[in-house]
Amino acid sequence: YDTDVFLSFLPLSHIFERMAGHYLSCYHSCTVAYAESIDAVAQNLTEIKPTLMVSVPRLYEKIFARVIDMIESGPPLKRKIFYWAVGVGKAYINLVMEHKSVPGLLSLKQKLAHKLVFHKLQDRVGGRTRFFVSGGAPLSADIAEFFGAAGIKILEGYGLTETSPVIAVNLEDNYRFGTVGPIVPGVEVKFAEDGEILTRGDHVMVGYFKKEEETKEAIDDEGWFYTGDIGELDDRKMLKITDRKKNIIVTSGGKNIAPQPIENMLITSQYIEQALVIGDKRKFCSAIIVPSEENMKSWAKEMKIEFSNYSEMIALSEINKLIQSEIEKVTIGLASYETIKNFIFAKGPFTIETGELTPSLKIKRNIVEKNYASDIDKMYAA
Repeated sequence: YDTDVFLSFLPLSHIFERMAGHYLSCYHSCTVAYAESIDAVAQNLTEIKPTLMVSVPRLYEKIFARVIDMIESGPPLKRKIFYWAVGVGKAYINLVMEHKSVPGLLSLKQKLAHKLVFHKLQDRVGGRTRFFVSGGAPLSADIAEFFGAAGIKILEGYGLTETSPVIAVNLEDNYRFGTVGPIVPGVEVKFAEDGEILTRGDHVMVGYFKKEEETKEAIDDEGWFYTGDIGELDDRKMLKITDRKKNIIVTSGGKNIAPQPIENMLITSQYIEQALVIGDKRKFCSAIIVPSEENMKSWAKEMKIEFSNYSEMIALSEINKLIQSEIEKVTIGLASYETIKNFIFAKGPFTIETGELTPSLKIKRNIVEKNYASDIDKMYAA
């Protein structure tokens, strides 16, 4: 609507922000406010009070981690009320999402949960949110559900630079957590035998500039573009992305494992900032973990454990035991061959500056694995 206000902070050179945060807002005559910097987004949210915002999952993950840390470090009664409200909110939003009727008692509980808990979280993101959009990388279904329970709708979409970019997107009145929504009208989608998503239509690029061979590999003679992503349609014709085809781990035992869903589980722990699952051609899965230094400091202070820097922190046996416990807790339900059997700590956060993150904050797997090759080999040898 022309009354909507966008908060824009992603690079305008990235097609996700260019299309969703720039062209779309211009088309609908919306107001666009540009954040002062990525670090200032939290403050700008309360100042601008946007109705809409597009972001990569990293922002939502950070807000989620900050909220959980604040609750966990608070008094027991406050913690109990918070998790009661989250349970009520999840029960409510899952019925709404599936277009089912909400019992009167649950509706009353939801209103109470909003009054006691959720209005504070909504105020932190401006208090006027219609919905936020997530793209550029997979969003954890648990995190999407948490925000949905709090009355902050995050609609996940999917596409590529080569597809202009949207192929599928959740809608305000037609969405489901853990999916990227229904296929956009006018867009054709089918699946290869191995599950790769193929798409055809006017949204597909003409080709890569002066790269005929690469273009022929990407687009077949019938006009189908090979996305490189594995996915499927659910019972509501919602597209669900498993992972990038090239990221699929094949263990030495022949098991195929999608690392992204496991990584999304890991980062729901308040003590894990970033995670990369590895295991290709190996006997089992392991992970490179970037712990949340801030939350670790709070935990260590409570446990009366001292350290002066990051290197000392990750060397402590207590920290290793905590992370092992967190990994086991947040990955309950995985098949035995998907579970994380071992892990190493990263030497520091994965960042754009170290070359380990893309501009849209996705981890560059090949770079990270190359940087930690000797550490990975030692871990598996042990």
